Amino acid sequence: MATFTQLPSGKWRAQVRLKGNYKAATFPLKRDAQAWATQVEAQVGSMQITGYQQIPQGYTLGKLIETYLEETNPEGRSKIFTVAMLKEKLGHQQLKNINQIILRDFVNDRLKTAGGVTVAGDLSALGTILKYGRHVLKIDVNPEVAKTARADLGARPNLDTRGQERERTVTDTELEKLYAEWKDNELIKLPMIELTKFALATSMRQAEICNLMVEDINPKEKTVLIRDRKDPRRKKGNHQTVPLLPDAWAIVEPILAKRTEGKLFNAYERSVSSRFTRSCTKLKIKDLHFHDLRHTAITNLFNDGLKIQEVALLSGHKTWELLRRYTHVKPADIHKSFEELKRSGSTELDGLK
Repeated sequence: MATFTQLPSGKWRAQVRLKGNYKAATFPLKRDAQAWATQVEAQVGSMQITGYQQIPQGYTLGKLIETYLEETNPEGRSKIFTVAMLKEKLGHQQLKNINQIILRDFVNDRLKTAGGVTVAGDLSALGTILKYGRHVLKIDVNPEVAKTARADLGARPNLDTRGQERERTVTDTELEKLYAEWKDNELIKLPMIELTKFALATSMRQAEICNLMVEDINPKEKTVLIRDRKDPRRKKGNHQTVPLLPDAWAIVEPILAKRTEGKLFNAYERSVSSRFTRSCTKLKIKDLHFHDLRHTAITNLFNDGLKIQEVALLSGHKTWELLRRYTHVKPADIHKSFEELKRSGSTELDGLK
């Protein structure tokens, strides 16, 4: 039940006691207090019946986004930029009014300046925010509206929403050119040869390599701790210990002999990326990125005979579907493996007969 009391100041204080819940607020006018009390009673009633509170009157998507940012503190420039864009373009909308028509207009506007892959990512981010509102804040909002909009996006003809998977790997000839470019070049302060060879020996991401600490290397076990490793669900605190295979250890061991702390390579991600790209441009090596070394490394690990779970430990992938995108086994590789098995008389061939 709601009670209303006029204060000496002339303002009205509303109090709501309902099913063990108590809320109170003060308003200049009695009708404002009554409207607020009616809304609170409806919210409490809804919570008792459905487990979710009704969307408060005047509550915007922008307000939900602000709460999401404050409480989750998302990481990554791309994700932060996407959430900021959603607030700019949809933040003024009443949360209760978010529907397929509003999202259709949003998609049409975004497609003027962005591709299908980007817009699909926008809708995925929106879905995450709406899920947060429903499952964490217990607001009666439907996250499926974003999922449906993304499905509708995929139904548009001639619109790619998944993007092209890269299959680029570096060749031995390209590596020889790059190493020759960097060797004894006093203008290049970064250890580009060591960084590249380490990437090929470990399959680590560029950021992971640049952030490795000497203190996190275990010389006895020949392992290294990768801190906050990239993960679609939980990056913060996602530390992983991975082995350093012989080619990687040969690079690390001399460094440990000189230093006991600090960054392993004393290199920053942007500087490495910029130098790698400039070198490829100068040498006319087309469409090669530092990240393609990760594709090459994972492919080589499989060619060397490592099992899926072993490669996944090195690369940090949680599922085969994610790992598969980095595995570029060619028909010639299969012929080579088959012939090697045949020469060794391996019993593994029995399963191929």
